[in-house]
Amino acid sequence: MPQFETHFYSSLIFWEIVSFAILFFILYKYAFPPLLRVLEERERKIKDSLDEAERHRSEAERTLREYEAKLAAVSKEAETLLAAARERAQRLLEENEQRMTAEAERIKGDALREIEQERRRAMQEIRSQTTELALMVAEQVLQRSLTDADHRRLADEALAALTRSSHQ
Repeated sequence: MPQFETHFYSSLIFWEIVSFAILFFILYKYAFPPLLRVLEERERKIKDSLDEAERHRSEAERTLREYEAKLAAVSKEAETLLAAARERAQRLLEENEQRMTAEAERIKGDALREIEQERRRAMQEIRSQTTELALMVAEQVLQRSLTDADHRRLADEALAALTRSSHQ
């Protein structure tokens, strides 16, 4: 077996080293540069993708913070508007209550004035009827006709007597 002979074996090692060196030189000169460029390009693309992903993440976080801030502002504004609406409703309710109270007082005052006018009118009518009745009674008692001056004097006396009796 020739591969076990030492002088054959050493020459085989020599040619293997030479062929390996030539192969390495050819690979180094022609194959490694494009492979290294492809690897460097891939590394650059991966790095760019990671940078872009980080930028997008940062932008998303910033957008989320802005959204949350706007949401808080809108929520606060809604609460403010709701509080203002409640306050306005309460104020309108109080104003309506005051208006209704004033209207009730006005109606009560009008009714009291009307009652007083009707009482005076009734008293005047009663006095008038009482005077006529008193004159008729006096005419029949005296069995004679009275003059206008007598009528007037008797009416005034009857009125004065009636006024004194109604005040007691």
